[in-house]
Parts: sequence; structure tokens; C-alpha cells
Amino acid sequence: MQTEWQLQEAKNNLSQLVKLAAGGDAQVVTVHGRPTAVVISSEEYARLTLRHDGNLSAALLSPDIAAEDLDFSRDRDPGRNVEL
Repeated sequence: MQTEWQLQEAKNNLSQLVKLAAGGDAQVVTVHGRPTAVVISSEEYARLTLRHDGNLSAALLSPDIAAEDLDFSRDRDPGRNVEL
């Protein structure tokens, strides 16, 4: 399954590119061999652009954040030595 397209190829096969993106496979469009754009499904776009109200608890309770994605470890380094 193709996931990278040269611009001209993407233009010629836009329907296929959109169908693949709608199926959940992000499609990369390149210009002169460099990644330039990405086509994703509207559902993925909505998920990525969903704004939280700024409330930390709402963000932490969001279903797309799993406990294993969070790092609650604490650095035990007391910092620098200070002479008083």
C-alpha cells in the first residue's frame, strides 16, 4: 500500500490517495523528494485539532491519554549546593 506520493502522481491519482487517507493511512505528498504535505482522514484531523478548555483535569481524563503515556517519575536531584 502506497503512503508516499510525488506531487504529480498525487494529482493524477487523487481519488485513490483520498480513499487511502480516509481508510486511516496518512499519505505523504513530496515535492522534489522532500515531504511537503500530509493527507489524513477527517476523523484524524478532528482528533488532532480537538481543543481542551485549558482545564488540566479535563485533559488528563481525555480518553486518548492512557496512563502508560504519562510519566509521573520525579527527579531526586536536590539541585545545586548553596552555602549560607
